[in-house]
This record gives sequence, structure tokens and C-alpha cells, in this order.
Amino acid sequence: MRRHPERGRYDLEAVGQILDEALIVHVAWIDDGGSPRLIATLHARVGDTLYLHGSRASQTMRALRNGAELCIAATIVDGLVFARALFNHSMNYRSVIVYGRAREVTDRREFDQMARALADHVAPGRGAEARLPTEDEFRQTLILAVPIVEASAKIRVGPAVDDPADLNLPVWAGVLPLGLAIGTPEPDALLADGTDVPPYLTDYRRSDR
Repeated sequence: MRRHPERGRYDLEAVGQILDEALIVHVAWIDDGGSPRLIATLHARVGDTLYLHGSRASQTMRALRNGAELCIAATIVDGLVFARALFNHSMNYRSVIVYGRAREVTDRREFDQMARALADHVAPGRGAEARLPTEDEFRQTLILAVPIVEASAKIRVGPAVDDPADLNLPVWAGVLPLGLAIGTPEPDALLADGTDVPPYLTDYRRSDR
């Protein structure tokens, strides 16, 4: 990490915490013609393995299943940092980059476990409540496993860093915190009578993940 190396972290704990809180990741690869490709997808981390969810019809998922090298990125923005000079504006953020190759999850027992893990990544407790994939859904879905071997986290926190000569400028400086806004659950119109909102949605907090 050459740009702001003091912000770098390389331990699984730091990498894992960010992956666990991020709702999605972006997965990049190079196709056979040398063109870059990128998709956003659902993920879940189990120990030192990152699992990716997608369709068997996806060109990206097929390429990754066949051994294409990949790069995975996750970013959480925690605040906008306003400085007195435009050059010194920034963001407070937590990000992760993972490099590697994926294997397809073909064992049905592991597949079902990871299907639950993917649901629990979004809302812990959901995996045990919703039904597992049918055989037809199993055949349509790809779950890929990526070992977290080559990975790094980059984290910025704190106020603006202005040049001393700018400190007396009459320009507001500071941080505007950002976070995920959680709304009120909206029940499906076809819900069976007596089906209550589950407790993991009535007290939903991403920061607890």
C-alpha cells in the first residue's frame, strides 16, 4: 500500500469486520479478450473464506468458476470530511481488497449452509427461517468460495488535515457523519394471516454485524 500506508491493515480481524458489515461487494476480472468486467453481488464471510452468490447464467460467475483471477472490493463510507481547501477534502471510510481465485461450491450440504450464511449476512436469523433452495433452484445458482489469503483493509478516520496557512480561512471545516438509514418493515400484501415481523428486522442494525 503506497498511498497513505499508515491507513493499511492486513489482519483477518480488520478485513473480516469490514466484509461482515458491507452489504455487497464488487467483483472484477479480465475476460479472455482482455477487457475488464465488474459486477456487484451478495457475499458472506465464514472464517477465512468469502462466499459469493450469483446465477449460473452470469458470464462473470462462469468465468470465476473456471479459474479466472479476481479482485473483490468492499467499501463503507462513514463520513464526508470538509476541509478549508478543496485539495484537502476527504472521506472517512473503511475498505477491503481481496485477490484470489474461486472454487465452486458443489457439495449440497455446504451449499445449503452457505445459502443460510448469505441470508444471515443481510439479516442474522433469516437463514434459519426461510426455506432452503429446491433442486431446481440449486441447479440455477452458483455459490463460489474465495480463500481470504491476499487481502488488505484501508481505513481513514478523523478530521480534516488542512495546511497551517489555511487554518484562519473563514471556511467551515469538519465531518458530516454518514450511515445506513433503516426504515420501517413493509409487509408483503400476500402475507399469511398472523405472520409477524421477525425480531431481527424490528431491531435491525448493520453496525452490530
